[in-house]
Amino acid sequence: MTTAPYGSWRSPITADLIVAGSVGLEQIVLDGNDLYWIEGRPAEAGRCVIVRRTPDGRRADAIPQPFNARTRVHEYGGGSYTVDAGVLVFSHFADGRLYRCDPGAAPQPITPAAAYRYADLVVDRRRGRLLCVREDHTAAGHEPINSLAAVKMTGDETAGQTLVAGHDFYASPRLSPDGDRLVWLAWNHPNMPWDGVELWMADVLADGSLANRRLVAGGAAESIFQPAWSPTGVLHFVSDRTGWWNLYWLTAAGIEPLAPLDAEFGRPQWVFGMSTYGFTAADRLVCAFAREGAWRLATLDAATRTLIPLDTPYTEIGGLAATPNQAFFFGGSPSAANALVRLTLATGEAETLRRSSKIAVAEGYLSSPQAIEFPTTGGLTAHAFFYPPRNSDYVAPAGEQPPLLVMSHGGPTGAASSTLNLRTQYWTSRGIAVLDVNYRGSAGYGRAYREQLNEQWGIADVDDCVNAARYLVERGLVDPRRLAISGGSAGGYTTLCALTFRDVFRAGASRYGVCDLEALAQDTHKFESRYLDRLIGPYPERRDLYHARSPIHFTDRLSCPLIFFQGLEDRGVPPSQSERMVQAARDRGLPVAYLAFEGEGHGFRRGENIKRNLEAELYFYSRIFGFDLAEPIAAVEIENLASIRNTPVRGAAR
Repeated sequence: MTTAPYGSWRSPITADLIVAGSVGLEQIVLDGNDLYWIEGRPAEAGRCVIVRRTPDGRRADAIPQPFNARTRVHEYGGGSYTVDAGVLVFSHFADGRLYRCDPGAAPQPITPAAAYRYADLVVDRRRGRLLCVREDHTAAGHEPINSLAAVKMTGDETAGQTLVAGHDFYASPRLSPDGDRLVWLAWNHPNMPWDGVELWMADVLADGSLANRRLVAGGAAESIFQPAWSPTGVLHFVSDRTGWWNLYWLTAAGIEPLAPLDAEFGRPQWVFGMSTYGFTAADRLVCAFAREGAWRLATLDAATRTLIPLDTPYTEIGGLAATPNQAFFFGGSPSAANALVRLTLATGEAETLRRSSKIAVAEGYLSSPQAIEFPTTGGLTAHAFFYPPRNSDYVAPAGEQPPLLVMSHGGPTGAASSTLNLRTQYWTSRGIAVLDVNYRGSAGYGRAYREQLNEQWGIADVDDCVNAARYLVERGLVDPRRLAISGGSAGGYTTLCALTFRDVFRAGASRYGVCDLEALAQDTHKFESRYLDRLIGPYPERRDLYHARSPIHFTDRLSCPLIFFQGLEDRGVPPSQSERMVQAARDRGLPVAYLAFEGEGHGFRRGENIKRNLEAELYFYSRIFGFDLAEPIAAVEIENLASIRNTPVRGAAR
């Protein structure tokens, strides 16, 4: 083994390798014996491609270039396609129109070239139409109007017939097997879907109109997730009425729990089309649930209320669909990246059908996550995954401690995962420890844990990231002089708050992060336009809090180097948020770098930009913390770099 300072280790996990060998996997759809899913391909400028797999194992793209199966309903999309008897309908990202693609034919538009968006598509075969969530952007300068709509499959290119309107948001229209009943989710500002939604049901008349609408479950303080019909027409859904997202069904006797458990059978509905369970028979399900941030698979006999966990290696499970004999899902583990998996229920045999990464990395270069709990403010406990540096070719000089990169996930109602992520291993295999924090507010630990961030955003999340780093420092696991924090979107806000209002981290990286809460409240998309009411307080009534927790107003407290990454087409967090903070750092004479990407929105999809993001952040830390790079990386312009003294001491900057 070679002795070399932390950060300077040569790794086979390069940015080129990560980008070239990786795809995103989304939305499983079963149609007869055929299996469909979406691949997000960085090598094709982030294009989302629907892929079809036949029972004999043949795999082919189901839509041709340049079609991109992606929707911007609620801005974050999801639920962008459906398939029925071989007929594919999808939303094309470039124009927002729905296209019908018959077997052997080219896609044809069935909605007009107008300012409408569509998602969560369901075929109503009896009436020759498509049921969906529609978002109307035709009234310029006004908030878009969301509704449930019916679109004709015949391609007359109308915007569709409005079925249900009046709520601010809709999701999950689901038609009963006999076509006689429709259920859906609806909610209003200021709620987000994990705060409180309503589950509605209506009868579908012969002409397709709805009658006898009634509220089934939910409300302002109950979150409902994934309503679905069993093969015999029994309504199932997930509710967090007990403080945990658990499974329920609706029978003649009323709403009944199926598997009461202090565990999460649901997820925050940031996108459409999410699924954590599927039916194998009328009263039998295969389902996934999370405990302490780790997911498990199980079968559930609804009639006897018997939940039987299945022995699988997967700690992350999503997108679940089922047949009588098999379960299909996206699964990952600490030793395997996310993949499309087919599980034979009778034998427990799991077969990987498509990997998100083709890269095979020797075990000696992979760091295994260690789930930790640590004390934080208020006598509470928070959670994180710690990844110590690991590279079988290197050892650090005696007495040296590694730099630490604290990662703050987005959302903030998101969650860190223990699934193998080569972007995490990019750091650890070079000798940089990583701490992926599930701060208070994260999903996977129950409603009470999520709500600990209410009115505390910019405080509780920051405290948890700070205390997580201190926890490792106190145990002698990382170098207290080389602590960095990095995050995107809401995680970028946490990063900027930590660097502004605390004095623990010595560098930071913000990807499309928020610096001005008031500006965000005034200039963001409809879905999140009232999100801050719960996280901060009602606006403008509590404008004082918005000012007090916005880093842009306290840049005099900044004292460490920062690097910023921003998509110029971002509607969620406009570029002005990053640009104002960059200018403030310049004015302070701090080392600062800014990389802006044309054609990127909220999150980077193009392979060349993903690569540049990774390498630029590494280059930045090498200059700030004073370690040499093992391989050449394109330089980043760091303004005011001369303002710090970059003299390495056991790899650390003084």
